[in-house]
Amino acid sequence: MNKANDVCEVLGVNARAVARAKKQMPAPDQIARVAATFAALGDPTRVRIVAALATAELCVCDLAALLGMTLSAVSHQLRLLRHLGLVKYRKEGRLAHYSLDDEHANELVRQMLKHANHANRPSRSPRPGRS
Repeated sequence: MNKANDVCEVLGVNARAVARAKKQMPAPDQIARVAATFAALGDPTRVRIVAALATAELCVCDLAALLGMTLSAVSHQLRLLRHLGLVKYRKEGRLAHYSLDDEHANELVRQMLKHANHANRPSRSPRPGRS
């Protein structure tokens, strides 16, 4: 990437665009929650867990076998994901079955995997409206 092409050549502020964007900015606490979620998903192990749970409800033993990890390591990751509201569990007797928390978590997983596939394409054209 040519660094000379990724900045404006003319300095100036579009006050209307800035004001419109400022009005639509999420609240600071919401931004912090989103950042924490993406930070958690910055770990490949946690991405593997949520990708697995996007396909099926699984218990800790199932996840450990699928991912080649210890029960303790999987439990630790699930605890963090549960704290962030990405996964939930339900008890059935002595088993705890994990799944993604809701459709938003499912959609987040689908979209991030879709984006990863899209971003991996060899040639990417500039976004519309950009030169």
